[in-house]
Formats: sequence, structure tokens, C-alpha cells
Amino acid sequence: MLDIRFPLPTGTVLPDYGADGLYGLASSLRHWLHESDAAWSFGEVAAGERALVVLLVIDGLGDRFLASEGQGSALHAARRRSLTSVCPSTTASAVTTLMTGVSPAVHGLNGWFIHDHRFGGVVAPLPLTQRGGPPLEAFRLLPRLCPAPSMFHHACRPVNVVSPAEIAFSRFSRHHARGAHIEPYEGMEDLGAAIVAMADALAGSGGLIHAYYPTFDALSHAYGSRSPATRTCFGRLDDLFVRLQRALAGRDVRIVVTADHGFTDADPSRCVDLPPDGEVARMLAAPLFGERRLAFCKVREGAAGEFEAWATDALAGKAVAVSGECVLNSGLLGPGARNPRLRERVGTHVLLMEPGWTIVDHVEGETVHELIGVHGGLSADEMLVPLIVART
Repeated sequence: MLDIRFPLPTGTVLPDYGADGLYGLASSLRHWLHESDAAWSFGEVAAGERALVVLLVIDGLGDRFLASEGQGSALHAARRRSLTSVCPSTTASAVTTLMTGVSPAVHGLNGWFIHDHRFGGVVAPLPLTQRGGPPLEAFRLLPRLCPAPSMFHHACRPVNVVSPAEIAFSRFSRHHARGAHIEPYEGMEDLGAAIVAMADALAGSGGLIHAYYPTFDALSHAYGSRSPATRTCFGRLDDLFVRLQRALAGRDVRIVVTADHGFTDADPSRCVDLPPDGEVARMLAAPLFGERRLAFCKVREGAAGEFEAWATDALAGKAVAVSGECVLNSGLLGPGARNPRLRERVGTHVLLMEPGWTIVDHVEGETVHELIGVHGGLSADEMLVPLIVART
């Protein structure tokens, strides 16, 4: 249960860590995979029923996009309701929850960038690189960086993970898909073929096909969340959804479609850009971590008062500054036994950006990407994702 005792950005949608959130979907899916007589309500699977479930995670497909741009689509027609993402509303946090069944507070990946002094400070856990630096190399790196086990490991039901070829066998993917068969694919047509082939392989046993599609997210970042490029991609995904239902007709397969987060667009004029030689950089003991829409800060010892005064003045109407301790105690990152590194990964202060605002800083050796579509914050566009279910 959340215990919020600090101001929040305008229009905040708080994460639901129960039946109306992505965490609830993931934690109950984990239970279904490990208990032979369990039900899975999100997939409309009854207790004790042998079922074949396809979980298609479309990176970045927000429920508000589906409502505004998806009218008349098959995906919209099969929509059951909205769910909230986790906090932060970002791939590193939400996809890890969808592969472990635990909250960001437990798995500890609370943003694209996290802080872990054991591996050089600010690091990106998905590509496993230092921020602006080389790849991470360390003994037992993944179990130490991401200790939460895969929900597929020791499952009593078979699991196939269908993943883009470029990331299917990355260190991060192999760690979080442990216990599953990994099936790489290239392009949307190959994705559909791989799902059908895996359904054929599991026809006698039932089980889970966990499929992930990242291109909608990439197009939203590059061109905007409601751009012609994203609408075209959505149309192709809708066609894929229809074709999957036809290909799997008569097999009593549950096709469950959801997303890790939604998107909002940010104008460059509404970006707080911290120069590397500026006053704020001198207050920080490390570069920012987390997300452009929700940034974790490690303020130097003795500089907290100065930082808070700067945030009150310079970020008025742009962000809400909260102590890291308040965020930790609020439950905003979810339930469960805290990751041992969580306090370090939250930092001393957290900047919750107001709608339309982002914050960036600069690290030597790092390429700054111009992003039109962004996520990670607490707006409805970012936080709400759809629950779509079709039964063939």
C-alpha cells in the first residue's frame, strides 16, 4: 500500500501494485507458472486448467494511445481494461518485473540508469555499460547486479521466450530468461511465425510464450508518440494480432497483449539542461540516474540544503523535488523485501518531472540523443497500459 507524504506532479497516476497494475499481472503469472492448479485471472485461465498463453509485450504501447489512435482496431476491440505500469514507467523497470514477477523495489532496476558503486557508479543495466563508458565486466556480474531470479526458472509449465535476435542472447536477456527456451526473431513477420511455431511445440502441454516487440518504442522515441511512423507501426501490429488469432483458431490459446509503459512527447524548449561545469553539477557526487522524466540524484555531502534551494527556485512548475528517503518509504517502487542496493539506487533526492518536462545532464564520452517521445514519469500517458485478451 502506498504511503505518499510529499507533493506530486500535476495529473499524477500512481502505480497500482495490486489487481490493477502490471506488477499484479506479473506476480500472478509467476504464481501460475509455478503452481499446477493455479488460476491466472489476467489471462482468463481457470484454476487447474491446462492452457497455452501467449503474452505479447509491445514496448511503449500506452492505453491512452490505444484509446485515441486505435479506435476501430482489433486490439482496441479486445481491450479489457487499463493497468498501471510500475514506477518508474520505463523498460528496465517494467520488463524486468514482467520477467521476474517482483517489483522494482525488489529487483532494483529503477531506471535505464542505476547507481552501483561496485561497478563504477552510474551504469545501464540492460546493455551492461557504464554511463558514457565501456561495457561492464565483473565476476558474477548479473547475479550481483540483478539478483531477482527469472520467473521461468524451475517453473512447472514450459516457457518459450520469443525475443528480437539482436538482444535475445544478450547477457541481460539470458539471465532473465533462465529456465525458458529462447527463440530469436527478425522483424514482425518472423515474430508472428515464431509465435505460431512455439504454439505448435507446446500444443500438447500448454505453457507460456513470452514475446517482446521493441520497435514501437523506438519509433515513439525518434518521431513522437502519435507520429505517422508510430501509427503505421500500430496498424501492422493490429494486423499481426488478427493473423495470430486466425493461425491459432480452434486451439483455445489465450493471447494477452500489454505493454511496459506508455509515452508522452516533450518539446526541447521544456528540457532542464544541466551544463557539466554548472552549479548543479558541482552539487552532485555522480551524474543523474533513472530517467529524463524521473531522475535520481546523489547530492554531495553538505550540499543538500543548496541543492534543495536550487530545486525550489529553478524547478518551480517543472519538477517536484523529494528526498530519496521519502520515496523509499512511500512504496512508490513497489512491495516486497527491498533490494540490498535500493537505497544507493534511489539516491539522496528524486526529481519527479511535471507533465511535458524532462531533465538531462552530460557525461564525457556519452552521445546525447534527441528524444521526442519520452517516458519514466507519472503522467497518465506514461503510466497507463492496456490489458488486451483474445481467446482463439
